[in-house]
Amino acid sequence: MTNQNMANREVCDLIFVDYATKKPFLNLDFANVTTTELTGESVFAYGGKGHPKRVQYSGERGGTLTIETQLQSVKLWQLITGGEIEDCAKIITRTETVVENDGSTIILEETPLPETVFVYPADDDCGNELKCNSAGQTVTLKTPLSGGEKVIVYYMKEIKESIQRINIKSTSFPKNFTVYGDTIMKTENDEIIPYRIVAAKCAPQTTMNLSFTNNGEPGAVTITCDLMADDEDNILDLILIDD
Repeated sequence: MTNQNMANREVCDLIFVDYATKKPFLNLDFANVTTTELTGESVFAYGGKGHPKRVQYSGERGGTLTIETQLQSVKLWQLITGGEIEDCAKIITRTETVVENDGSTIILEETPLPETVFVYPADDDCGNELKCNSAGQTVTLKTPLSGGEKVIVYYMKEIKESIQRINIKSTSFPKNFTVYGDTIMKTENDEIIPYRIVAAKCAPQTTMNLSFTNNGEPGAVTITCDLMADDEDNILDLILIDD
């Protein structure tokens, strides 16, 4: 099998294992592209007329594991950012409603957080604010309008049910992982050979680009992991399994 010619046209399914705890962290079996690059640096000793290269030294071995995916998950965002998953969030809400017949009262469908309510005329959105007070779901305008007049209300609310929030701080950094890859190679003899990669220790780069578009291809995320040596100097294993 050593001298067989083979080629690949299939992505790797990847399992990320926490480097410190050895526990599986993420099964990433939805990527479109997985690329492994090994890097190094060569330096030379020179000598003689013409300054020719005489002795070559290799060092700074490393590389990258790059993943491109159009499918995403909260766990994937956590892997890239090192952020913590929270079960509550504060968000702003916009609603169009009408003033009650008394000209001063607005009844909201939800209870806003204190001191977060802002009211505007329907024809002056985010323009001249209508001063108000709020208590629970009731908003009271300080200067009455006509009953039934349309207004726009902005307010903050807290969500505590059916929510996952990634909280990314300036002090958030990704964990280190061991990554196990699974794909196949095809030989010139039309044989399918299982192919595995093991990245001994890698650290996801914290750069992440989330795009949102209403046309063309679905938005994609690229994850780049720096390959490092583990405590036994291992960087990468390439494994062919001859069934």
